[in-house]
Amino acid sequence: MSAAGGLEVAADSVASALAAQQGGAMRVELCGGLDGGGLTPSWGTLAVVRERLRIPLYVLIRPRVGDFVFSEAEVEVMRRDVEQCVRLGCDGVVLGALDRDGEVDDATMRALIEAAGTLGVTFHRAFDLSADPARALEQVIALGCERVLTSGARETAEQGAELIAALVRQAAERLSVMPGSGVSENNLGALRLRTGAHEFHGSARGPVASRARVRHPHIDSLGGDYQQTDVERVRRMVALLEGASGA
Repeated sequence: MSAAGGLEVAADSVASALAAQQGGAMRVELCGGLDGGGLTPSWGTLAVVRERLRIPLYVLIRPRVGDFVFSEAEVEVMRRDVEQCVRLGCDGVVLGALDRDGEVDDATMRALIEAAGTLGVTFHRAFDLSADPARALEQVIALGCERVLTSGARETAEQGAELIAALVRQAAERLSVMPGSGVSENNLGALRLRTGAHEFHGSARGPVASRARVRHPHIDSLGGDYQQTDVERVRRMVALLEGASGA
């Protein structure tokens, strides 16, 4: 793990992924449905992003919203999605599974990691719902994951900064503990100091005006403005990390 670390950007579109790259992000986590916590992206989105992106591409593997206790059929869906990432030449996958008691689902994780082959593996924020974060961290390390994405078992990384710092100390360079959820240019510097983490995860999004000339008079839930990764926000966050590391 680089001591300088960097910024991973969660992107749910081709435009957001390319904005992350242009802004200097070290890596993209591609997903779909970011406003709902993120799901596995469509095959078309993944294929086009893989063709156009020159920085490392990791792909979120999550078949549905809700908890991270998966059925046999859902595990098979995830396995096939992982295999697709291998075929398309992605750099890594972002996984997470728990059992009904909040423990890391070792069997499911090992099956998915086996399917990933040589791809890197990040354990995602299912970690934050685990019954015992310290025990879960050791399980994630034993699985061979490169990093864990966490908000410190709180809604935001800022709220969970104390636990994140403890996890960074516990990991002791065995894997990267990467704060995520609510990370922005407004709190990134303070989070780096409070947690001791080197990698950070954020969407760096800003509003994009709808291209539609006409708005529907009765339906607000469809169409309209939307959120997309903003190149300048990425640049500001990257600059904060580079300045803190003396780069």
